[in-house]
Amino acid sequence: MDDISRLLRLARLQATLDKRCLLGGSTRMDVSYGEREVPFHVLLEGECDLEVGGVLHRLTAGDVVVLPSGARHRVITPGAAGRAAGLQPTRDTAGRTFALTTSEDDSPAVIDLFCGHYTVAPGAGSLLFASLPTPMHVSLFRSEGGRTVLTQLSSLMRGEAALDGAGSAAIMSAFCTVLLALVLRSSPGVGAHGRFWTAASDPRIGPVIEEVVADPGGDWSVERASRRALISRATFFRRFQHAAGMSFGRFLTRVRMMAASDLLLGSGLSISAVGARVGYRSEAAFTRAFRAEVGETPSHFRRAHSAHAA
Repeated sequence: MDDISRLLRLARLQATLDKRCLLGGSTRMDVSYGEREVPFHVLLEGECDLEVGGVLHRLTAGDVVVLPSGARHRVITPGAAGRAAGLQPTRDTAGRTFALTTSEDDSPAVIDLFCGHYTVAPGAGSLLFASLPTPMHVSLFRSEGGRTVLTQLSSLMRGEAALDGAGSAAIMSAFCTVLLALVLRSSPGVGAHGRFWTAASDPRIGPVIEEVVADPGGDWSVERASRRALISRATFFRRFQHAAGMSFGRFLTRVRMMAASDLLLGSGLSISAVGARVGYRSEAAFTRAFRAEVGETPSHFRRAHSAHAA
C-alpha cells in the first residue's frame, strides 16, 4: 500500500458533501464548522476569492482547498458592484443529499463550487491534519494529469448532483475522499502557505518519508535516515526541514503516534505492545510521547474513543 493510501486508512475519515454553490457576482458566503471537522472546496468553474484570517487567496477553475485547522472563512465572488458597494448574502435550498446555494438575488452563476467537510477521528486523523498547513491550496489544472483526473471527477460529481438520488451521499463521499488524496499528493499552488510533507518533492527526502510511513516502528535513527537518503546528517537535517516543513524528529513522532492511535483503537494489544510496535522500548517512554502529542495517555485514549472507532 502506498503512503497516501495508508495515511487515509489510519485517519479514519468520513467525507461529506454539504452543498453545491452556484453563486452570482458580488456575493459573499461565510463558512464555519465544528470541532474535528475539516472543510474543503473544489472550484469547477469560474474564479473567486477565499478569505482566511484576513488574507485573500484567489481560486480559479481546477483549484482545491482544504483547511486543516477548520478556520472560519469566506468565499467572495467578483462582480461589477465591487466590494465597496457591498456583497450580497446567499440562500440555501435543501436537497435530498446536499444543499444548493445561490446568491440571494438569483443572479446568474459565475462560479460552480462544491463545498464539504471531513469529519476527523481522534488520534491519527487529528494528528494528520495538525501536521498540515491552513489553507492547503492546490491547482490541479496546472498539470495535464491533474486536469484529466479532475475533469473526469467533476463530470461525475455534476452528474450525481443533478441526480441527487438513492446512494448519492455515499457516492459523493467517495468522490470527496478522492479529492483529498489528490491534494495530499500534489505540490502547493503558487503563494500557498506552508509545505505538504505528504508531497515532498525532494528526491532524497521523499523515499525516506514513504519508508517511515510504511514502517514507523523501525529503528529510524538520524544516521539510518541520512544513509537512506545518501546525504550527510547535516544536509539531511536541512533538506528534510525544507521539504517537510518540520524536523525529522517531529515527523517521526507524529507518524508513530498516528500508527499507535490506530493500534490502540483497532487491536487488543497491550499498551506496552503497541509502544513496541511503533518503536518504543519502554511503556513509560511511549506513554510520555503519546501524551505529549495527543494530549492524553494511551490507556485513557483507548477507553475514551474505542466506541467512536467501532
